[in-house]
Amino acid sequence: MRAATLILSLICFGALADTPYTVVGISDGDTVTLLSPDKKQLHVRLMAIDAPEKAQPYGNAAKMGLSRLIFKKQVGIDAYKVDRYGRTVATLWLGEQDICLEMVKSGMAWVYTKYADPRIFPEYYSAEAQARTKHLGLWSQPNPLPPWAFRHPDQYSAAQPVVNPKAKATCGNKRFCKQMKDCDEAKHYLTVCQVHQLDKNGDGVPCESLCR
Repeated sequence: MRAATLILSLICFGALADTPYTVVGISDGDTVTLLSPDKKQLHVRLMAIDAPEKAQPYGNAAKMGLSRLIFKKQVGIDAYKVDRYGRTVATLWLGEQDICLEMVKSGMAWVYTKYADPRIFPEYYSAEAQARTKHLGLWSQPNPLPPWAFRHPDQYSAAQPVVNPKAKATCGNKRFCKQMKDCDEAKHYLTVCQVHQLDKNGDGVPCESLCR
């Protein structure tokens, strides 16, 4: 897959692929700011993946996960195009490690099916399937909502999470951590009852006083 994206890089961006960039900013789980050797900033949207929005469960966790991987490190870049927001859409490499793929592997991002051709990114789809099976990261939720559906709910009404009616029937009126008897109940209210205020920092763990 890297060979394919490298060809696209060379066609579209020339020498970018051979220039080391330093990661100086992490906006969220799929958007970063790089600094070139001549001190020019480059805003990058990670290619073929879509991380949870900041207001979604695991939004902050995805940002922190990406930060742990590459913040203040030098990365290689296989750039594909500039999007309508002026960001460079690219794959980032830490040595031979595909950072986009790592985010999918860890359950911190979806494969962005609209822009990820399975013939070019087969390992991305395999990685997502494995993360789902292992219930990693965002896949620990019973019905995670893709960020593209979160951004455009009018277009993706069918993608809204479907809660098991029997499970939903067990949801009471509790809304605050002080009302939870233990961590299991807090997790139930977060994932099944969708009481997202129990996870104030967006790391997927409710009521840290109970679940840490």
